[in-house]
Amino acid sequence: MKYFITGAAGFIGSSLADRLLSEGHEVVGWDDFSTGQPPFVKGAQAHPSYRLVRGDNLDLPALTAAMAGSEFVFHLAANADVRFGLDHPSKDLQQNTVATFNVLEAMRANGVRRIGFSSTGSVYGEAAVIPTPEDAPFPVQTSLYAASKVAGEGMIQAYCEGFKFEGYVFRFVSILGERYTHGHVFDFYRQLREHPEYLNVLGDGTQRKSYLYVQDCLSAMLHVTRAATAARAKHNVEVYNLGTAEYVQVKDSIGYICGHLGLQPELRFTGGERGWVGDNPFIFLETKKIRDTGWKPALTIQQGIIKTLSWLQENVWVLEQR
Repeated sequence: MKYFITGAAGFIGSSLADRLLSEGHEVVGWDDFSTGQPPFVKGAQAHPSYRLVRGDNLDLPALTAAMAGSEFVFHLAANADVRFGLDHPSKDLQQNTVATFNVLEAMRANGVRRIGFSSTGSVYGEAAVIPTPEDAPFPVQTSLYAASKVAGEGMIQAYCEGFKFEGYVFRFVSILGERYTHGHVFDFYRQLREHPEYLNVLGDGTQRKSYLYVQDCLSAMLHVTRAATAARAKHNVEVYNLGTAEYVQVKDSIGYICGHLGLQPELRFTGGERGWVGDNPFIFLETKKIRDTGWKPALTIQQGIIKTLSWLQENVWVLEQR
């Protein structure tokens, strides 16, 4: 197949491109390199079945031209700056919501009918039901990032109904692994390199979070899209939570990281159950729906954290880039 990937130079997008190329598929990568990393696409660019196009999702004519001839779109590009969203309120709207509309319009113009979309578990806000299933009642949105993703989900669902697209909405927990460039493991490791004697921790360390290793994430997405589960759904769209059947406290993550590094820093907590405005103190998604399709993660959260940390140790240039 010929796949089109937005955010192709990012953490998940570049990993997906490499996986698809290794399986014999053709891939067109699309990225504006605002956060994407050129080293992440270096291997793919050496492959004869890969074409990289530098472009902005807000440039609809260019996006439409680049997508021509594709059969499936993985729309992974987004502004993922959840913590600092209030510093630039329009960024989530433009880069997440408007960009998703443009991707759908480019698909319509090119006759592409199948899409996989990276949403987020943050759309559940501070969920009343834990673990949180896909059909949980939506609460008040607590971050601009999640609100923009909800809007993107809604547009995809409407296009699946109105234009008979086949849509897959993936609500991720935080993803870990090789090419990881932001998040708590990144922040803690960067701090510990600078001052191994102490570690600043947002909140009180009791926040409970779930994580998923990137290769497990890719396997889940490819598993259900290849099974064409949405083609048999009532409204031509399926929503899947992606995560592990476990969660850890921030303090647990710190223990894994410091144990791997052989450090015993003083922990300096800022206090409170949230690290920032919109930080959900407990994220744990029900993943029975995706597991019932036959998929299950290969790595535990602890294993994913250690793999991420090991990759960062071998790629310290990432710390300097951001």
